[in-house]
Amino acid sequence: MKKILLSATALVVAGAFALTGCSSERGGDSGSGSGEETASGFDAGSTIGVALPDKTSENWVLAGQLFTDGLEKAGFKADVQYAPASNTVAEQQNQIQAMVTGGAKVIIIGAKDGKQLTTQVEAARDAGVAVIAYDRLIENTDAVDYYVAFDNFEVGKLQGQALLDGLAERAGHEAPYNIELFSGSPDDANSAVFFNGAMEVLQPKIDEGTLNVVSGQTEISQTATEGWKPENAQRRMDSILTSSYGSETLDGVLSPNDTLARAIITSAQQAGKPVPVVTGQDSEVESVKSIMEGVQYSTINKDTTLLVEQAIKMVGQLQKGDEVDVNDTDQYDNGKKVVPAYLLPPVIVTKENAAEAYANVPSLLEIVKSYE
Repeated sequence: MKKILLSATALVVAGAFALTGCSSERGGDSGSGSGEETASGFDAGSTIGVALPDKTSENWVLAGQLFTDGLEKAGFKADVQYAPASNTVAEQQNQIQAMVTGGAKVIIIGAKDGKQLTTQVEAARDAGVAVIAYDRLIENTDAVDYYVAFDNFEVGKLQGQALLDGLAERAGHEAPYNIELFSGSPDDANSAVFFNGAMEVLQPKIDEGTLNVVSGQTEISQTATEGWKPENAQRRMDSILTSSYGSETLDGVLSPNDTLARAIITSAQQAGKPVPVVTGQDSEVESVKSIMEGVQYSTINKDTTLLVEQAIKMVGQLQKGDEVDVNDTDQYDNGKKVVPAYLLPPVIVTKENAAEAYANVPSLLEIVKSYE
């Protein structure tokens, strides 16, 4: 796998967790442990801290409830907290510090800004608390014990390929195709991973002239969407359409998630432009409906239930003093160490394969079937 040196979601069934028996068949090979010293052998009823970012997507809302229910079902005391959207990263820093001083044995962190938690995770390490980075890598510190996530570079590659497939299917003309590029928030380490994965697929097509970025905005600093906020994406799309698409037709847009995809689509509709091929991620309900209506082209299914389940399994292994399952020990260099990771496989979803992709997600499968 490509080694990524970092510089820079899905409604699912909240069914019963197989918390102590989750095997490699649910998310990849179990791999080998990290061999590092971490908190272990603590009481089963201990407090486990979960620090999540703001509730900007359905994914994070669902994760909080799944962690609360799953940890308690496993016999732990769950301390699940969100950093409010209106606050800076300081709120999450304070929450993590409080978890450390409050006696948490493991802290699972979905970072609001993975570059600004060094002091807090090092305080956790010094107190003998294990730290699991959840979904977003925590950077520039050796105090992160494990990382659990979907393979986010693969997510980007799937999005890039979906854009190419959608253009061939829907553009109504041969190449070259006019496209625009969007990426996520610069304070989220995953943003660069998604973008780099997509550009591995798209850049050769740009270089050969198959794809034309009319605005000229191809650098991640130009394509970023602060805070993952849809209003920021819509404002940028409005500006691009006004400045670059007076007589040109926009054929496709790389969007890193569903929330931004819907904002981009809204911008095109309000401008009276044809809706371009637009990618997404997270399998949000409104985007699944949009895909089935033939508007948004694709999304990514990243089953939050499985990701939370794997994180809780890691907690159980630490509690018992067992080796912690990982299946990647060379890809995620956070600037201070290569963090042992457990990666789950993402699934691309279009109208054509939605029923198959959501076969184990009854709430979304019901939506898909309602369009048949």
